[in-house]
Amino acid sequence: MPSHKIFSPLLIKQFETLTLKSQQGSNNQCKVKSRMKSAQPKAIKRGERILTEKPFAYVLKSKYRKERCDNCLNQNKVMKCSNCNYVYYCNRACQMQAWPLHKIECPMLKRVFPRIVPDAARMLCRLIIRLDNGGDLVRGYCTPTCYRKFRDLMSRKLMMIMVDTDHTKNLFNLIIDYQEIKHDPKRVEHLESLYVILSEMMQNDTVLPNQAELLSIHGRLITNGFNILDAEMNSIATAIYLGVSITDHSCKPNAVATFEGTTLHIHAIEDMECLDWSKIFISYIDLLNTPAQRRGDLKENYYFWCVCSKCIDPQETVEMQAAKCPNPKCSAPLDITLSNCLYCDAGISPRYRNGFQEAINLTKNHLENMKDVAYLDVCKICLKKHKDFVHSLNVWHVKILDAAFEAAIAVSKWGEALDYGKQLLPGFRKYYGDWNPLLGLLYMKLAKIQLYENFLKEAIYNFQEAKKILEVTHGPDHSLLQTQLKPLLLQAIADNSA
Repeated sequence: MPSHKIFSPLLIKQFETLTLKSQQGSNNQCKVKSRMKSAQPKAIKRGERILTEKPFAYVLKSKYRKERCDNCLNQNKVMKCSNCNYVYYCNRACQMQAWPLHKIECPMLKRVFPRIVPDAARMLCRLIIRLDNGGDLVRGYCTPTCYRKFRDLMSRKLMMIMVDTDHTKNLFNLIIDYQEIKHDPKRVEHLESLYVILSEMMQNDTVLPNQAELLSIHGRLITNGFNILDAEMNSIATAIYLGVSITDHSCKPNAVATFEGTTLHIHAIEDMECLDWSKIFISYIDLLNTPAQRRGDLKENYYFWCVCSKCIDPQETVEMQAAKCPNPKCSAPLDITLSNCLYCDAGISPRYRNGFQEAINLTKNHLENMKDVAYLDVCKICLKKHKDFVHSLNVWHVKILDAAFEAAIAVSKWGEALDYGKQLLPGFRKYYGDWNPLLGLLYMKLAKIQLYENFLKEAIYNFQEAKKILEVTHGPDHSLLQTQLKPLLLQAIADNSA
């Protein structure tokens, strides 16, 4: 029989207090079990898959609901559920697979149709249904012996923050995520609006938790939620994964999360001495931002202040905001706040400083207005302004190049797209790293254009570069490589041999 409470009052009280002693004890117990299982730790090599996991709960983003299957997330011809008229499936098999959960959710969606349910509300609804039907007992394993349940999620976040002393030394704040969420006016207001929607949706179908319980569920979703990405690294769904939620953040990660449908894979992108989750890091955010922007994103969304090696390096900020040296023979990044270039001693005039600032401000404004779609002509205006003032590795220059590249592809300007894509490579490699999926996908996009334009040798080279990176980040068996990259590479090789 379903429980009338998602969590007992005692559990809520324990969660709110989060005593350090109990957390450390749990952490030590997990480590002891892990050591018992593997007395001689096995080294992890770059490209090795260290975790595969199915989601505890997930929701397709509403903007994709008429073009992607609600179950497998594939982009296909889809047919809607005849009862709720809200969700769509690609075939009968997916509909049947989704039915155990959807049969509970279906009348709720039907009740509010034709209104679109906010993604956060639908995700909370699914979490409540899951927990009300035995989900509180589900275990997500990160090693053969160490597991996490839903109620462990936020407390483990705090534990990882307090244990690690190299990447995220946030123990000095000692502000628990739960308490920060509880005292964040925007979060509280958002939760109150979600509570109203859930009340209307659920009515008597499932007992809606009280606001304290709902806050604890919402808090776990905020700090442990994943964006499920498609092959092009576009966010298409929101999910909770139990085991992988043990992984902490670094702006210089040594592992990466990729997806095959709803299945999450974690691959090592650096060699590691052993499988030690306290030393395995992924990035929670877009790395193509300055340290101040990254820290702000992390603080706003995950409630911690990042002190990884990249965020505390002052040179990182200088390079990401660098001007172009007025001396045409000097290619060094220029700190615009100084009076002279540190490398060639070229002087920086007020007029030059103003020109640089105008170019950056123009770019920021246009990028803000082009969040949904980039316009090639606007990108060209910004790039023209950059020519005399902005360094090629300035993060805003890289961002506008990326926008220009995608905009040129969208309007089939293949020559221009190739030019922008080639200029983009050094910036992507510098800020994303040598083993990032976005760098691999950039090589693949360039190669596809070169194959189409019959630049076969260049296409083969870039396909091979993409393959080298994506085999590490996705694994050689991933459908992106098997059904797209490898056939295109073989086609390029065959055409070049003809």
